[in-house]
Amino acid sequence: MALSKLDNLYREIILDHSSHPHNHGELADANTNIEANNPTCGDVIKLTLNVDGDVVKAIKFDGHGCSISTASASMMTDLMVGKSKDEAYALIDDFLEVVKGGEGKIEDGLGDAEILSGVAKFPARIKCATLAWKALEQALFTEKDVEINHQPHSADDFGDE
Repeated sequence: MALSKLDNLYREIILDHSSHPHNHGELADANTNIEANNPTCGDVIKLTLNVDGDVVKAIKFDGHGCSISTASASMMTDLMVGKSKDEAYALIDDFLEVVKGGEGKIEDGLGDAEILSGVAKFPARIKCATLAWKALEQALFTEKDVEINHQPHSADDFGDE
């Protein structure tokens, strides 16, 4: 079956982010970092962040993973620079809902990350797409300079991913 033009565009964006990830590497001046892995497929990610008060000033990721995991991390880091923790949590919540097949609530959208909504059709790939987002959520939740007004998601929120 032939892919539609839209499917081809989505595939190209994912492959571009996977082959040429944005914000890849480690921040030299990071004040927050976290490592996470997806034992199901072997994806490993390390996020390094510079959080100033309530704002994500810079974020990078390193590690290895499948194209969905790498592309998702690239897209997520593009979206989070300059966001407050509350904005970041709202975007994370929205993304996690979208990849489960739900509708997004953020008016400005999720940028390129919206195209990952297609993983909802492939439950085994949901963990790949959400690894970086859940890692960021945990990093922001445990970062100790700001009062926490958010409870992080657990793997149980997504059933048998």
